[in-house]
Amino acid sequence: MNLIVAVDKNWAIGCGNRLLVSIPQDMKFFRETTTGKIVVMGRKTLESFPGGKPLKNRVNIVLSTNKDYSVKDAIVVHTVEEVVEELKKYNAEDVYCIGGESIYRQLLPYCDTAYVTKIDHAYQADSYFPNLDENEEWELTKISEEQTYFDLEYYFTIYERVK
Repeated sequence: MNLIVAVDKNWAIGCGNRLLVSIPQDMKFFRETTTGKIVVMGRKTLESFPGGKPLKNRVNIVLSTNKDYSVKDAIVVHTVEEVVEELKKYNAEDVYCIGGESIYRQLLPYCDTAYVTKIDHAYQADSYFPNLDENEEWELTKISEEQTYFDLEYYFTIYERVK
């Protein structure tokens, strides 16, 4: 399984159930990378989307501990074990964990590749992604040229699980 995330200098990913910043090139990368694929997310991430609706042209799998939770056009599961079981139906290379914080933390052990947009700025935040630079199970394998959006600098990076 893959994961895709945008983080700031402190590996922060959000504040108040919203992204820290919306960078058009990062959004485009996310769309191009996940369209036609399987995305796994938590309920709060789904509810942060426009209209609280699943992403178009993808299989949306939502993890919620609420047994009564249901969403049109999404597969709802209630435990990590159910996620793992559901994902057996798909090619692992086509699966992307897209957050939020607790979902990333629960599914990180099942991921082999992390697509991380690193934003060179520190934001006010209340949710964080585990720092892969400090995790010996992960190594940075690719980093893009510096990208800019107005005065914001960022990089597209790929981390891979050390085999």
